[in-house]
Amino acid sequence: MSALPEKFAGAAAANDQDPQETREWLDALSAVIESEGRDRGHFLLEQLLEHARQNSIDMPFSATTGYVNTIEPQEEERCPGNLEIEERLRAYMRWNAMAMVVRANRHNPADGGDLGGHISSFASLATMLGAGFNHFWHAATPEHGGDLLYIQGHSAPGIYARAYLEGRITEEQLLNFRQEVDGQGLSSYPHPKLMPEFWQFPTVSMGLGPLMAIYQARFLKYLHARGIADTSKRKVWVFLGDGEMDEPESLGAIGLAAREKLDNLIFVVNCNLQRLDGPVRGNGKIVQELEGEFRGAGWNVIKLLWGGYWDPLLARDKEGILKKVMMDTLDGDYQAMKANDGAFVRKNFFGRHPKLLEMVSKMSDEDIWRLQRGGHDPQKVFAAYHRAVNTTGQPTVLLIKTVKGYGMGKIGEGKNTAHQTKKMAEDDIRAMRDRFNIPIPDDKLADVPFYKPSDDMPEMKYLHERRKALGGYLPARRPKAEEQLTVPPLETFKAVLEPTAEGREISTTQAYVRFLTQLLRDKEVGPRAVPILVDEARTFGMEGLFRQIGIYNPAGQLYTPVDKDQVMYYKEDKGGQILQEGINEAGGMASWIAAATSYATNNRIMVPFFVYYSMFGFQRIGDLAWAAGDMQARGFLLGGTSGRTTLNGEGLQHEDGHSHILAGTIPNCVSYDPTFAHEVGVILHHGLKRMVEKQDNVFYYITLLNENYPMPGLKAGTEEQIIKGMYLLEEAPAEAKVTVNLLGSGTILRESMEAKKLLEADWGVGANVWSCPSFNELARDGQDAERFNLLHPTETPRVAYVTEQLGAHAGPVVASTDYMKNYAEQIRAFIPKGRSYKVLGTDGFGRSDFRFKLREHFEVNRHYVVVAALKALADEGVLPARTVADAIAKYGIKADKINPLYA
Repeated sequence: MSALPEKFAGAAAANDQDPQETREWLDALSAVIESEGRDRGHFLLEQLLEHARQNSIDMPFSATTGYVNTIEPQEEERCPGNLEIEERLRAYMRWNAMAMVVRANRHNPADGGDLGGHISSFASLATMLGAGFNHFWHAATPEHGGDLLYIQGHSAPGIYARAYLEGRITEEQLLNFRQEVDGQGLSSYPHPKLMPEFWQFPTVSMGLGPLMAIYQARFLKYLHARGIADTSKRKVWVFLGDGEMDEPESLGAIGLAAREKLDNLIFVVNCNLQRLDGPVRGNGKIVQELEGEFRGAGWNVIKLLWGGYWDPLLARDKEGILKKVMMDTLDGDYQAMKANDGAFVRKNFFGRHPKLLEMVSKMSDEDIWRLQRGGHDPQKVFAAYHRAVNTTGQPTVLLIKTVKGYGMGKIGEGKNTAHQTKKMAEDDIRAMRDRFNIPIPDDKLADVPFYKPSDDMPEMKYLHERRKALGGYLPARRPKAEEQLTVPPLETFKAVLEPTAEGREISTTQAYVRFLTQLLRDKEVGPRAVPILVDEARTFGMEGLFRQIGIYNPAGQLYTPVDKDQVMYYKEDKGGQILQEGINEAGGMASWIAAATSYATNNRIMVPFFVYYSMFGFQRIGDLAWAAGDMQARGFLLGGTSGRTTLNGEGLQHEDGHSHILAGTIPNCVSYDPTFAHEVGVILHHGLKRMVEKQDNVFYYITLLNENYPMPGLKAGTEEQIIKGMYLLEEAPAEAKVTVNLLGSGTILRESMEAKKLLEADWGVGANVWSCPSFNELARDGQDAERFNLLHPTETPRVAYVTEQLGAHAGPVVASTDYMKNYAEQIRAFIPKGRSYKVLGTDGFGRSDFRFKLREHFEVNRHYVVVAALKALADEGVLPARTVADAIAKYGIKADKINPLYA
């Protein structure tokens, strides 16, 4: 146990030159509080502090308050519910959650092992979740858009246990917990992809929930400010573990929440003082630490640490001895208190001061053991929630102290092993049954049966009445929006589909901006577009949108912008359409997710366009991108300045050669690397049709270039081929006797086009040039064909699209991209049999130089494309190897230079 100072008179008291004067000041303040209330006392203290500052007195700073409940007993709003019935319902849910996990882990097939699962998290959260479900959380109705719940991932069994009592989940499903392959199971954690009408949000990986929730709450305010949806009554509730708060993302955006006064946001941090392996802060106090962080950021902080049985003791603590012991006791010691018994608490907690021992001298060890933590007192939880939902002008965090594994007994309660406990012996199961009075006889106990009262029991009637009063059952998710929007026809975007005028050059980034600008003019879909920027609008030529549609700011623009006299000045507006997130890719992605899932959370289809440096995209927000896939997000991610050789002058950490490989790992992410403006237009339009009109659960990743060049315009009839990922851009001369096929995407396709000229002029070799906007989509198509053929051996084999396209054009194949070789390597299996296939790519670290030098360095320029084509012809015996050597000499290629992968 931690040592306690022998004397409670601290250093300040020891240095007091006039104790009597000090006592008089304290008595005066106590008198004001008693006669005029705490608010008056607070006001006087504020006045004294300000006066001290004006007189240059150095003021001590503390962002924390005492280690006691924020809400005094006399200030608590009384719970109107039947607490006795609610306690019984919690008991049934605790039991069924435990039974679900224990029974799942009795299945042990020879090749399988345990399925895992968690009992202890819901055990500590049950009272807090029960209060929300019974009294606070509204389902979506015409009158109320519905509250949004970010459920602590490890507590999923408890949510299923409630849904089972409500009749929303069957016993068969409970028996198939974590057994999802055959379609009857329940997902391990909250996964909207796997349970699309149940879970609202994925909250594992840990840390993503709080980040996404903050931007979700802000997005509700955004929708309301723009008149798209009435979100004024809605709250975003976020359940977190105190250990989870160590994730940088958990605290990463709390400043935004306070700055934008998100009073629709409530964090509930389950402070059971334990993480997976042991205490969160064994040598400290996690509650105090979090209080300081949130209060410092501007949040309303409500601490609920002690249950009602402590109130009489605290009322008698006139000298503050008990409060000081509460403050001085470390979290590691508090954990030990709840891992033992009342006698242990008497000796090691109250035994820290003789007056405390005297205070509890008439209490039995059982009485002391009943001194529960605040998170297990339903009345106090209700009061804390009531205070939170009635707070205006600030987000609220509730720091609620609980016991991990509450009710699990000696096997788990307060133990370091609690998180991993998923099996229980019969004696432990019996002890839990007895503790919570579950009506299951001894002869059935070994089977660990689920318990569900009959529908006419008071508990069941109460359960359904409470949810009926709140509009329906939660969690619940809307798989599709009820509204229908019509995307303007492709011809609307002719500005990006037509060839550029002679002598005119643009980039694909400019093409995107032109497309978006045109879309914003559409009366139906335009207002639903959500441009999201991370302080790079000027990089991508989007600053013209500032004045056109404005930047959302709940306060409007209270200052005069320095560029007010310019046409494209920086305009912030309460009804602004742009979300400007600052230098913050994770925040931008969280905003994008909120907009991309608005069809489900708000019954409003929104179309987010999040543009960023491609290098800072997927590798930085990869975990969030996976969460977006889980949430069935719909929208556009746009990786600007893409590729490893286009961003000349920036260098290693700015140049992307792998984002498409990362994008390809997410099943519902459709990715493209277009070269020309018309490809950008066709892809964006197709994406709108899929996501807005068809409401397909996909999202698009499109890479864009800042390199200017002439645009050839759309060739009629190639639209579908562009979407499939490949079309013939330039044909070999009809008279060519020897031909090759040059495939390319992004900026390097233009090197293939130049290589075609060199092959024909210098070597007499004809070349077909293929634009391949998506090697990822080509690979998926080929793999799908292979799978079909494997599983349908007697049916007509399917032909991969790549195979079909190249089949009518003789000659070896060379693919060149501004990405790692793996990107184009994906289609090797689908190259027609007998053809040589060479791949050029930009493996290695990026660096700063001119574009032509970077392409030479990475061996993807036109000369290397020519050499690869000649080598492929030589490998097929069409040309002598000497020709390849001649080409290497002619173009001055340094054959012995270091491999760029290692350079």
